[in-house]
Amino acid sequence: QVQFMESGGGSVQAGGSLRLSCAASGGVATRNCMGWFRQAPGKEREGLAAIDTDGTTSYAESVKGRFAISQDNDKNTLYLQMNNLQPEDTATYYCAIDWGATYCRGGFYMRYLDAWGQGTLVTVST
Repeated sequence: QVQFMESGGGSVQAGGSLRLSCAASGGVATRNCMGWFRQAPGKEREGLAAIDTDGTTSYAESVKGRFAISQDNDKNTLYLQMNNLQPEDTATYYCAIDWGATYCRGGFYMRYLDAWGQGTLVTVST
């Protein structure tokens, strides 16, 4: 059974940084199309970043230049480095996989995601 376990969330002040981790298990490898999305209370899910099977990364405009996605395939772990966090970044963050890789190749379409974890909460205060 595919499982993703996110960690690393917490409370920070505006301008601070956090590094999220996502440990994959259950026979899934992080060298697939993997990504991060978030959901704030009362809002729709928002795709943030993706890393394709060849290592190509892509970002939503809202986080470009501040967030960086990476992976350690030996550890089967996905990461999201988040810098210069702002109150509008407050949300629950999830890692996910798209077996078909569409999520990684433009648009961050939520409907193509096949599985994701329970999420980790990030709270940014002023």
